[in-house]
Amino acid sequence: MSSDARKSIIKGVSILSFAGIVCKLIGLLFTVPLTRIIGSEGLGIYQAVYPTYNLLLTLSSAGLPVAVSRMVSQYLARNDPRNAHHVFQTAFWLLTALGCFCMILMLAGNTLLTQWVQRPEASSGFLVIAPCLALVCSLSALRGFMQGQQDMNPTAVSQIVEQICKVLFSLPLAYYGSRHGIAPGSGINYAMGAAGALLGITLSEAIATAVVAVIYFRRKKAFFQLPQLSDEPPASLRRLSRRLFSIAIPITIGACIVPLAQFVDSVMMVPRMVDSGITKEVAGSLYGVFSGLVIRLINMPTALALAIAMSLVPAVSAAQATGDRQGVRQACDQGLKLAFLIGFPCSVGMSILAKQIFGFLYLESLKPDQFQTGWELLTFSSLTVVLFTVVQATSGILQGLGKQHIPMYTLIAGVTCKIVMNYILVGIPGLNIHGGPYASIACYTVSMVPNLYYVCKYGKLAFNWKEWVLKPGLCSAAMGLAVFALRELLPMSRICTILEVGVGILVYGLAAWKLGLLSESDLSSILRRLTHKRKK
Repeated sequence: MSSDARKSIIKGVSILSFAGIVCKLIGLLFTVPLTRIIGSEGLGIYQAVYPTYNLLLTLSSAGLPVAVSRMVSQYLARNDPRNAHHVFQTAFWLLTALGCFCMILMLAGNTLLTQWVQRPEASSGFLVIAPCLALVCSLSALRGFMQGQQDMNPTAVSQIVEQICKVLFSLPLAYYGSRHGIAPGSGINYAMGAAGALLGITLSEAIATAVVAVIYFRRKKAFFQLPQLSDEPPASLRRLSRRLFSIAIPITIGACIVPLAQFVDSVMMVPRMVDSGITKEVAGSLYGVFSGLVIRLINMPTALALAIAMSLVPAVSAAQATGDRQGVRQACDQGLKLAFLIGFPCSVGMSILAKQIFGFLYLESLKPDQFQTGWELLTFSSLTVVLFTVVQATSGILQGLGKQHIPMYTLIAGVTCKIVMNYILVGIPGLNIHGGPYASIACYTVSMVPNLYYVCKYGKLAFNWKEWVLKPGLCSAAMGLAVFALRELLPMSRICTILEVGVGILVYGLAAWKLGLLSESDLSSILRRLTHKRKK
């Protein structure tokens, strides 16, 4: 792999990681006022709708954008921009049609969906978020085309626009909805409050789609000026569609597995907690804390995993298309090194500081028993971060290698394990909601192990346990000891939590530098990029 290609991967990961962290941070902070506006009860209704929406969204838009990214990068690597753009046009109309179909499905099946999640009050939420399906599908096609050119900026910009607009629209609409139809001082309309928050998501996606469309049309002329050096004739619509679907269908099935598990959780966990001996109201509230607050915190560092995966697909595909076997090996090695380098400290640090982090955000928003349950769940759920990060990186590599069916099978195995364990553990009296994190750990472990094996097999590289596991593990252990000592010495406060997190980052960075995981060139590159951004 050339130094330019290596820098392209690092740059892509950096851009998407920065955008992902900003988005997850905004989304995380968004839950604090949202919880105060609609309460954990309203959050429970919000989370009853969201997994179903996420499942339909994944079904309609998960695979084709990855297929677009991969095929565009391959055509461009062969100097064939004509067919690269033809791929995008074909995928755009396919995705838009799929999105509209899923939107109609959600609107027409509204009553059935509320019965499935056993929340009749969620009906308005399903109706207002349905148009999002069509919007995000069109947006995904545009993002996939840009990513295929290894340009991650439009994706990053649109992600940040989404989150900012969500805050600007969802919170006022949630407040208005929560007071709609309720006499002053008589309580909160939880259902309409949740629906208002979901309507804000639809509006934010509409604006993000418009932003990326503007970027596309501004750059379209420059793209058509790329030299057409390939003699390959224009691909037919039938041929492109067949190839797009052959790549997209396994990826879509694999990507649907986790949303499907979340949908099953939304249907299964509350009844199983009731079976364990608690009331339906308490069970709904606990599920709202777990799925709406704890999982949202876990999703903060997983933004880095998604950034790695999105950057690896076009990089590996381009190297594969030109027969650069050494480039493929180096891209695989670099992707896995980044996954462990990022995942290990996030898991360790978040687990040790679970109570402090959860208190920083939600101490005043929750009842004492809900707060305690939340940070206890976060302590164990944090351990899934490193597993999920590696699963995402290995899935991206395998998709780039043309082995997209493998992550599909491994995720099916993992999620099947999760569903079975959730059913058993959540129904145990005294354990109930605390069984969720154990099931997730089992899920991603079952998926990760075979993924690693097949990446090494098809990427033609040895398992680099020293660089991937040992060194990041030692750095994380050093960071964990420093953070644990501070946690025991300092009182629990927001300022102390910021100090503990800062010291943890500093210790990990120094340890990684000492062990050679971060080179001086990597550090200087980051500093140059930050300085360049300030000058801009």
